[in-house]
Amino acid sequence: VNRVLRRGGRFLCMEFSHLPEGPVKDAYEAYSFNVIPQMGRALAGDAQPYEYLVESIRRFPKQAELEGLMREAGMRHVTHENILGGVVAIHS
Repeated sequence: VNRVLRRGGRFLCMEFSHLPEGPVKDAYEAYSFNVIPQMGRALAGDAQPYEYLVESIRRFPKQAELEGLMREAGMRHVTHENILGGVVAIHS
């Protein structure tokens, strides 16, 4: 990203993220792994891309990890803001 940003440019990334441990995370994971693929099967005729989506969200770095990677890449003033309790995060 640094390679294509102008000097002083701002990077924003909004991504599905990781919830803290607890009952909300448990409910969200149950929904993600059981409901989303079935909705994909019903609406698009194929659950596999939706299973892949849920798995890719799970494998994506957690908020603090992504901040660390951004700093290692030379970015400064790195922050993130959790939205909906951490279901979504905006990194800048």
